[in-house]
Amino acid sequence: MTGSLDRVHLVGIGGAGMSGIARILLDRGAAVSGSDAKESPTLMTLRAQGGRVAVGQAAGNLDLLDGGPTTVVVSSAIKPDNPELVEARARGLEVLHRSAALAALMDGHRIACVAGTHGKTSTTSMLTVALQHCRLDPSFAIGGDLNESGSNAHHGAGGIFVAEADESDGSFLAFSPSVAVVTNVEPDHLDHHGTADAYNAVFESFVDRVTEGGVLIVCADDPGAAALGLIAESKGVRVRRYGRAATDVTMTGYEPGGDSGAAGVAGVLLDGTEVEVRVAVPGEHMALNALGAIIAGLELGAPLEGLLEGIATFGGVRRRFEFTGRAGGVRVYDDYAHHPTEVAAQLRAVRPAAQGGKVVVIFQPHLYSRTRLFAKEFGEALGLADEVVVLDVYGAREQPEPGVNGQLIVDNVPLPADRVRFEGSFERVPALVASLAGEGDLVLTMGAGDVTMLGPELIAELDRRVRA
Repeated sequence: MTGSLDRVHLVGIGGAGMSGIARILLDRGAAVSGSDAKESPTLMTLRAQGGRVAVGQAAGNLDLLDGGPTTVVVSSAIKPDNPELVEARARGLEVLHRSAALAALMDGHRIACVAGTHGKTSTTSMLTVALQHCRLDPSFAIGGDLNESGSNAHHGAGGIFVAEADESDGSFLAFSPSVAVVTNVEPDHLDHHGTADAYNAVFESFVDRVTEGGVLIVCADDPGAAALGLIAESKGVRVRRYGRAATDVTMTGYEPGGDSGAAGVAGVLLDGTEVEVRVAVPGEHMALNALGAIIAGLELGAPLEGLLEGIATFGGVRRRFEFTGRAGGVRVYDDYAHHPTEVAAQLRAVRPAAQGGKVVVIFQPHLYSRTRLFAKEFGEALGLADEVVVLDVYGAREQPEPGVNGQLIVDNVPLPADRVRFEGSFERVPALVASLAGEGDLVLTMGAGDVTMLGPELIAELDRRVRA
């Protein structure tokens, strides 16, 4: 490493984005320290890689490295009064936002960025695995851990950098991709952007970041992404489109995999050539993500045959319909979906996997603002399940709002009242769901908060009942 990223301290190093930067810095030989609010497997991994990491945040953590850091990296979640940020400014250290640090790591590479309201983690991951299968060894930074490697970031030697581009706070405007993918554009993160128009506008600004001679790849089936493609063309940016409604890369059909060995098989007309795309993760939305990844891979110079083989081997991302376990004939999965469109897409994908059994969902709303704004849409999406248990809101960075809780969503679920429940107590959920699910049923813990912790507890409860 050279320059200002030789000696780096990361505040909140355990987060998905920050830990990825730390991993790449350590791979490149930088001295890295950091802190996080609580212990986690991520912190243990970073320590094993050579990072000096503290639990709890205090000004003295800037002395974890002998001689201290030259640069401090923060995310949008770090408040101005954070003691480590205050100390960094008092010492006159360079302070970089996470996106600026990641952009610096991209320097000298051909950059591919994947953005969108939904599906960007899966699409970025598919592209990364496909390029690895083609032996191109990309560097990558993703908002989730790949099941193949268990990692969310890597320093590669291939001269390509693949990154998930986060629109939630507009920080993806720090990147300058030559290949950009936008899976969809649908209002979200309005706690930051304020209005749907402002949210759309940040994607228009992202188009301006595509380098001269670069390409924007959009899903033509999504109205927001399709509109963005037209805007990009009006600015002189080359655009490629995929989807059922696309003319460049057209999905002519999709079928669950059945006995084919794949979770789904898509028929595709790729620039006039018929191609079969086999996807190892279920759902038509995942097949569409695969098309975006394939086009990006082709633009990066990878061979089609290798890309198709790589996509077929892609085992998914942690917390994206991830198998938790089985007990009492009940299969339990975990999923990160936290927007109505994501919830609906995942439940449609889950239905064939249930193989005739009931689909039982434990859903935890994420953010008070999102719950208030989309309660009706969440309810309609959850109506695709057979039994629904809604938890209270995981507030994350927001303060509680009077009257905003999981009951708002329950009131909008179009199922009989005895099949929809609001349960505000975590402790009561395993026993409740164990009483609802029987042999052959599928349970899905769903949400961006700590609902994932309930899967193992449910399996333990189901197992206890079997033994009893």
